[in-house]
Amino acid sequence: MAFFKKKEEKQEPVEALIGGGDDYHVYHMSVQDRVIAGLIGMGTGGLVACLFFQNAVVTVGTAAVVAVLAQGIYQESRQKKRMKELLLQFKDLLESLTSSYATGKNTLDSFRDAWNDLEQIYGEQADITRELAIIITGMENNIRIEDLLANFAKRSGLEDVASFADVFRVSLKQGANIQDIIASTRDVINDKIEIEMEIQTMIAGNKNELNIMMIMPLVILVSLGGMGSDMTAASNTPVNVIIKLIALGMFYLAYYLGRKFTNIKI
Repeated sequence: MAFFKKKEEKQEPVEALIGGGDDYHVYHMSVQDRVIAGLIGMGTGGLVACLFFQNAVVTVGTAAVVAVLAQGIYQESRQKKRMKELLLQFKDLLESLTSSYATGKNTLDSFRDAWNDLEQIYGEQADITRELAIIITGMENNIRIEDLLANFAKRSGLEDVASFADVFRVSLKQGANIQDIIASTRDVINDKIEIEMEIQTMIAGNKNELNIMMIMPLVILVSLGGMGSDMTAASNTPVNVIIKLIALGMFYLAYYLGRKFTNIKI
């Protein structure tokens, strides 16, 4: 098993069949996001550099570099969080659709009811609410529901949405019971989310231990600094600098692998 994978090719943006839909593979950072990422990067990089090298120039330079690098890391984190929230919202969509189909309503009216329900829960600007508006507008303009769902699935990047779109399309062609299909998909997603939550609970302790292990070197440096310069590696001789860089590289590698091992998906 390879720990480091080749960089994936940049995916072409997927456009909605009707304007207004986002490509959830990409998260567009706001000014606030960039400021937050920059502050986190500056604080982390500056603190580590200050404790390891105790040099103002190195500290400022490291803080600036890490502030730039933090932009991509923060962007990826926000993108994953958005997709996770979209999946939870999609689960609620299936709940609403199941109830509407159970009362005998057709597809268009069922999606309209779902929009009303989710607009009250998440607000008009929520991702799932805007996606429902696109689907409803598309159906009102004679675009097939299966095409609208397939487009949403492709833009969402979520396997559960893609599976639902495929099953929905096949069910329409074969005249299957749409209500049962939606209810089954909802149950599968519910079970998946519950299992993921149980896994996260089980490994929460390991994640905390990993974070503590990464903080401990900094705590040790601060403690040694309180014992006097003779007990520290404060001098930036060529040998000391090389040792410090190797140590930082090892800390980062340990953290990277630790995050990989605790990032369990089903």
